[in-house]
Order: sequence, then C-alpha cells, then structure tokens
Amino acid sequence: MNSALIVIDVQESFRQRENWAASSNPDIVDKVNRLVAAQRAKGELVVWVTHTEPGTGTVFDPERGFVRLIEGLKPEAGEPFLSKTSHNAFTTTNLQQLLTERGIREVLISGIRTEQCCETTARVASDLGYEVTFVIDATVTHPIEHRDAPAGRSLAEILADPRTLTTDAITERTEYALAGRFAKIATVEELTGS
Repeated sequence: MNSALIVIDVQESFRQRENWAASSNPDIVDKVNRLVAAQRAKGELVVWVTHTEPGTGTVFDPERGFVRLIEGLKPEAGEPFLSKTSHNAFTTTNLQQLLTERGIREVLISGIRTEQCCETTARVASDLGYEVTFVIDATVTHPIEHRDAPAGRSLAEILADPRTLTTDAITERTEYALAGRFAKIATVEELTGS
C-alpha cells in the first residue's frame, strides 16, 4: 500500500445550501464511488474527511445533523474517518501521522470544494512531500461572487452578475494553478479505466 484516496467534505452540509443548485458536479457520489472501488480493488487506502464548525449553528455544525456523507457513500471497516475544522485536511487532523504510519507517498484528492478545501489540501500535501494527483472531475465547486458584490443576494442574482466567477472558470483556474507545480491533474476515467 502506497497511495491514499482522500475524499474531502462530500457531505450533506453542502446540499443544504442554496448554491448546491449551481454546483459543478452534481453526480459527485458516482465519481467518488468509482474512485473508491478502484482504490479498494488495488488494496490501497481510502480516507474520509468531513468539515465541521461546532457551535456555529450553520449547516457545518454537527448539532444540525448535516455533517455526514452524502447518501450513497459508505466507508468500509478500517477506513479512517476524520473530522476537520480548517480548510485543508491536514492542519486540524492526524492525517499526516496516519499516512506516515502506513508508508503512503501518493495522495489522490477528490471532494468539495475544488478551489478551497481540495486545492488547499493538495498544496499542503505537495509541500509535505507527497506525490499528489488531483482528480479534477471528482471535485465540486460553486459560482463565486466578486469581492465587491453586496451580501445576501439570491442565487439567481449571483448567477446573473457578469462578475461572478463560473464553475468552469474556477475549475480551469485550479487546473492551471496546480498542474506541474503541486499536482498531476487526472480524471476518474484516466484513473479507473471506466
């Protein structure tokens, strides 16, 4: 065993937000399951991570009940399940220790949000010396408002604003930012053959 698939924040919390309707990859569960099946078939590690914000009352507060994997994802016995409170999967978890103990040298990154938790985890993993494969079509993002946009707008208003960064633009920017510097970019089909 020398690789780990890290499934980041593919959790119900995101489906509770209005912007889920504009997500880049609503079939994320199918793509993650294909990666998980391929990883398990090779006897390689799968690590599950969720994001929590205890005490906030948001959809990321465990008390609300949404900090759980999206239906259709099921960890097997022995697969680590970590809870984080930072953007990347390393800073507030024992992920690095877990990978080191198992001799892992390569990580595959998938999950929600492409440019935030997934990209940040990829960059930290690279800085820590891991070979990183960023599975671009097994990540999800949402449109991002311009920094000067007024707060509290509806999703329709956000999408109508020409300054809003589209999901395609975010995904493309992430590919450009990571490729050749922090990660190899790959697709589910390239990694699984299906």
